Amino acid sequence: MVETGATGVPDISVDWYHDIVDVADGSPDPVQWFAGHFTEGAILLLGLLLLVAALTRLGGGPRDRALALVAPVPVVLAYVCSEWLKTVVDEDRPCRAAARAIIAGTCPAPGDWSFPSNHATVAGALAVATLLLSRRIGLVALPLAALAAFSRVFVGVHYPHDVVAGMLLGAIVVLLLVPLLARPAAALLRRRSRAERPVADPVGGSTRR
Repeated sequence: MVETGATGVPDISVDWYHDIVDVADGSPDPVQWFAGHFTEGAILLLGLLLLVAALTRLGGGPRDRALALVAPVPVVLAYVCSEWLKTVVDEDRPCRAAARAIIAGTCPAPGDWSFPSNHATVAGALAVATLLLSRRIGLVALPLAALAAFSRVFVGVHYPHDVVAGMLLGAIVVLLLVPLLARPAAALLRRRSRAERPVADPVGGSTRR
């Protein structure tokens, strides 16, 4: 058993955390610099990929447009769920429990709990939402999301099980809610399309409703 000062943390996750941050600590300065910036920048890249995937759907039919419009909503809801879970679990950050230097520079303040990882939750949600919109772009987003989640352990601010749980949470919320939200949105777009469709007038011209 590795003493961390935290309760309820799986031993294997603690061991992996120490192994990963030891590798991070011994890595060259450029690698540490890149990891420290990538951990934040990856979320922006994933958001951009989702936007590109959504734009490819906006020119399609009502279902395609509905998917593009509703896809960001479950991403936000997944983040809200992860924030709520943090307050329920109250798992201390490994960088405080292990009392060691981290690449991130400073450990998040007390009360900013560790489980699940918000970054990993959002990364998983963005990647799966992108995959639902575009398989080709989604296959780029998925490994990027995995790297984003791993980077949170590499810089020392999360245990491995925090990021795994976060990615699963984000993926599940998106997989459940995107189809659920897309159906009524598509129906609304179809009704709007029919309402705006021009109809012939009695003298052979056309008018709009």
